[in-house]
Amino acid sequence: MAPFDPTAFEIFGYPVRWYGIIIACGILIGYIIAQKETERKHFKDDTLIDIVMWSIVSGIICARIYYVAFKWDYYYNHVSEIPLIMNGGIAIHGGLIGAIGMAYFLCRRKNISFFQLGDIAAPSIILGQAIGRWGNFMNQEAHGGEVTRKFLESLHLPEFIINQMNIDGTYYHPTFLYESVWSIIGFIILLFLRNYLKIGQTFLLYGIWYSIGRFFVEGLRTDSLMLTSHLRIAQVISIVIMLVAAAVWIYRNYKYQLPKYGAVNTPVRSAHYAKDRAL
Repeated sequence: MAPFDPTAFEIFGYPVRWYGIIIACGILIGYIIAQKETERKHFKDDTLIDIVMWSIVSGIICARIYYVAFKWDYYYNHVSEIPLIMNGGIAIHGGLIGAIGMAYFLCRRKNISFFQLGDIAAPSIILGQAIGRWGNFMNQEAHGGEVTRKFLESLHLPEFIINQMNIDGTYYHPTFLYESVWSIIGFIILLFLRNYLKIGQTFLLYGIWYSIGRFFVEGLRTDSLMLTSHLRIAQVISIVIMLVAAAVWIYRNYKYQLPKYGAVNTPVRSAHYAKDRAL
């Protein structure tokens, strides 16, 4: 059985790859779920779409800049290839930094609580990441080290996954699947806990949960961006995110009287609560 063709179809001779289709589906599904929640919280109809569209643009640009920065030894001599993201080369941490930074800026402009919107978006973000990893599956990339077919069969994986992990006669760890499953579990946990956590804590829990999984999965991968010959950038960033999210959680919980997410059914403004300017 041949591996899946990463190209879904062509339009006027230009290939449309499964990777892009799957990423787009992840974004769309995540948006629909988050939009339902913004409607339930009585946000204006166009609030989320405005923030999402600009955050996607910022995320893609920053994901590319991040990747190029840590592959500068190559791109220094191939500057003309820097804009060619269709050839691959974006980093999810760079995308998150760009998207979250843009969302924070827009929330401040719109006088909307960044943390409340983060709580709304967090389950959608991690679900989109879970779906998006299947784009890596179609490209036979973001895999781990060599394993045996017997090992993959011991995981009770369907044949189509085992076959796709056979690259030029060698089987590899399906690390895309490990991260996807971890993210789906995170999606369920965030949805279940959100109403019981204080505003901002669902978003911060997302950062901690995703980073824990990414740290361990990254250690299995063979295509990591490297800070040094032995230090993976994604693992360093994951540790930083965990520490920052935990510190912000503790600080906000100590400093402010935060309401529970489920107790607030209207958009929160930055100065809505007299004792909480950090919403």
